[in-house]
Amino acid sequence: MLFYLLGFFGFVFAVNGVMIRAATSTFAGLETGSSYKAGLQFKQEMQSAERQATLHWTVDGRLTRNGDGQAVLDVNVRDDKGLAVAGVTGAARLAHPATAQLDHDVALNPAGAGALRGATRAQPGQWELIIDPIAAGERVFRSRSRVTLK
Repeated sequence: MLFYLLGFFGFVFAVNGVMIRAATSTFAGLETGSSYKAGLQFKQEMQSAERQATLHWTVDGRLTRNGDGQAVLDVNVRDDKGLAVAGVTGAARLAHPATAQLDHDVALNPAGAGALRGATRAQPGQWELIIDPIAAGERVFRSRSRVTLK
């Protein structure tokens, strides 16, 4: 009876050790590198959001696959009257919902008035698409949306 009891608890501890190792090796649990620095940037982000609200822009991003298997992002930036915003560049990121290790930065190049285009290699699945239009060297807008890439 003693050996059965010791064997049972030994098995439970071994399985728990394997599960703990698997959990900590796949997700570090960090959302941000420094909570202090993130807190300091909060006021700046709030001011950016207020400036963005006054613009009344719409930023539409469409994510598709091309023949080479790349994820192609087409972005259109329109003002409050529906006209294309000229002189805008930008950056985008496909953020994986589970781990930042799988994130993809997408360089956006001008593709016409108010239009931007970029491509990256990303696997199929759920992503958070973050688009940052830039005017005069400063981020003037941030668009965040959940997308499914096939």
